[in-house]
Amino acid sequence: MITLVMGALVTTLNAGMAFRDWPTSDGQSMLTYPWLSDFSHDWDKFLEHGHRLAGMLIGVWSIALVTLVAKFEQRGWVKLVAVGVLIGVICQGILGGFRVWFDERGLAMLHGAFAACVFSLMAVVATVMSRRWRDATQLGQSQLTAVVPTMAVVTTIAIAAQYLLGGLVRHHGTGLHEHLGLGILTLLIVIANTIVASRSGISWLRWSSGLLLGVTLLQVSLGGAAWVTKFGLGMTGYVAVADSIQQIIFRTAHTIVGIIVFMTSMVHLVRAQRIAWVQRDRVVTTQVASLSQGVAAGGGAV
Repeated sequence: MITLVMGALVTTLNAGMAFRDWPTSDGQSMLTYPWLSDFSHDWDKFLEHGHRLAGMLIGVWSIALVTLVAKFEQRGWVKLVAVGVLIGVICQGILGGFRVWFDERGLAMLHGAFAACVFSLMAVVATVMSRRWRDATQLGQSQLTAVVPTMAVVTTIAIAAQYLLGGLVRHHGTGLHEHLGLGILTLLIVIANTIVASRSGISWLRWSSGLLLGVTLLQVSLGGAAWVTKFGLGMTGYVAVADSIQQIIFRTAHTIVGIIVFMTSMVHLVRAQRIAWVQRDRVVTTQVASLSQGVAAGGGAV
């Protein structure tokens, strides 16, 4: 979370090019650079270097995650996903470095979008290693309709598209009306997804869909606040002030919660797919058992 906050602040305050070098900072290594001394006189460098240090901590955490999963996890595909997290963190760091080397805002946008993917993959690892994932066979006995996992996929795609449009607005100042329009459509899709998941009768899916709706509503509220602090609100007489503390807070929070919304949608998606897979296997197992009993009965009659 510290990395997300500092990264979002870096973009909000246009501090991404506080240093012209990478992986060094003003020619010094990340660990020897006098970071705290910047707090009082160079806020841009303080934020940017803090963001780099937080990224290093995530790299260390990712290495620890791969080590622990390799030692205690038996499922090979989960080990591969954990390795994917580490690879994603490394690629994210390299993207950040390229953004500095080439001074390219397009790379800054890609850096932000990829951050959402990496943190979502971390959430997926936590989900598939949870006890509820292993106990999914006990989560619901009724047949899950195909619309539930389908809606989960549609919702995640809509949120991803909305997040990318938000990146265009934030980094390039374009696509504002498209972002607003898709935001309304995405909210309606999230509401429909919540209704569908709630009717499934499976609490695991009801909880994740409800959480997704909650953070989406929070994101919409933050988006409205960001709009008002950016453009003002004539009917109330409120005049926006560029780079005001309110504007910085709401723009930054809107970015952070946007990542959380996408992360939550990914968790709900893998939960829905897990239940669908379990119930599909249950049907296949039942059919095979029935066929075996029929064959055995037929053989006995002969």
